[in-house]
Amino acid sequence: MLTQALAFLVETVFNLFILSALVRFWMQALRAPARNPLAQFTMAVTDFAVKPVRRVVPGLFRLDLASLAVAWMAQAILLAILALLEGVPLTAGTVVSALLFLAVVKLVRLTVYIVMGAVLLQALLSWVNPYHPVAPFFEALTRPFLRPFQKAIPPIGGVDITPVLVLIACQLVLMLPVAWLESQALRLIGRFLL
Repeated sequence: MLTQALAFLVETVFNLFILSALVRFWMQALRAPARNPLAQFTMAVTDFAVKPVRRVVPGLFRLDLASLAVAWMAQAILLAILALLEGVPLTAGTVVSALLFLAVVKLVRLTVYIVMGAVLLQALLSWVNPYHPVAPFFEALTRPFLRPFQKAIPPIGGVDITPVLVLIACQLVLMLPVAWLESQALRLIGRFLL
């Protein structure tokens, strides 16, 4: 029971930090405006880790790879801590490799969740308060995902249904490739333990 409570606390703290680092990466990759409270919070929470890593991991093609590296390292550390709490030995290279691969898959999963959340919030803001200060932030995050659907499907009766289609596509990505990759990584870990 104490182990479960400890795992819950560790997972919650790490996931909030990983989410912030990943949002920071996508925020800079998609050129989302940083002059809003949400972007400022994301930068403030992750600065302590991203700035030192930036000296070692430079940007590439205007992408902030340091933020992505911090998110991946934090996810790998979280998985290692959870594995140790479950009693999985981390002495073999196969387990460590599988955990590093699983960390990548978890980041892909979290990225899909970020897209889904941003699409929902952007759709709600467009209906309720399109001039809210964070509206341009969510619009920048969702534009690359909504635009292909918007080009193919015009508004129906003045209502843009493309957010629903993006959410369906995200669900399919989670159900098919992401779930398969996750099962492969877990199978590698389980095979070593047997």
